[in-house]
Amino acid sequence: MTKTHATLAATLALTIAATATSASAAPQPMEKCYGVSLAGKNDCKAGAGTSCAGTSKVSYQGNAWKLVKAGTCTSIKTPKGFGSLMPKA
Repeated sequence: MTKTHATLAATLALTIAATATSASAAPQPMEKCYGVSLAGKNDCKAGAGTSCAGTSKVSYQGNAWKLVKAGTCTSIKTPKGFGSLMPKA
C-alpha cells in the first residue's frame, strides 16, 4: 500500500508541475510604447528618416516605439518623461 501512495503522490506532483509550466508559457499581451527606446534599439519604424527596427537616431525618440508588457508603458519613466501609447512630437 505504501508504494501505491508514493506513486499517487509522484503522479500528482508531476501533474501540478506540468500545469504550472504550461501556464507560464502562455504569451504575455504586449503593446507599443513610444518614447522609451534607446538610440538604435527601437522595434520598428520611427517616423520620417527611419525604416524599421534599430533605426532611431536618438534615445527616447518620441515617434520610436518598443514592445512592452501590456499595461506598463505609461509607468516607464525616462529622462524625457513617461512612455506613451501614442507617438510624441
